[in-house]
Amino acid sequence: MDQFLAQIFAVIQQIPTGKITSYGEVAKMAGYPGYARHVGKALGNLPEGSKLPWHRVVNSQGQISLKGNDLERQKKRLHAEGVECSEQGKINLRKYKWQP
Repeated sequence: MDQFLAQIFAVIQQIPTGKITSYGEVAKMAGYPGYARHVGKALGNLPEGSKLPWHRVVNSQGQISLKGNDLERQKKRLHAEGVECSEQGKINLRKYKWQP
């Protein structure tokens, strides 16, 4: 695994249960400001059954970026952790944003 992925995954692993952060914040904390899309791409390529809490990462507006079944899967995982999502996948950043 390259250094970029290792650092991205290390940040995501630290996001506590019941909290969320954005792709851009993950990139910035990992030392790669401006690489939000790369974070999204990395998460989209996770192997099936990965233990990484990918579902705690959303877009900068506090919205789940996934569609269809993937949107429902992410909402279900967040809801199980106590994170409230709208039908469209919008989350209150003030309430749930991770502030390390």
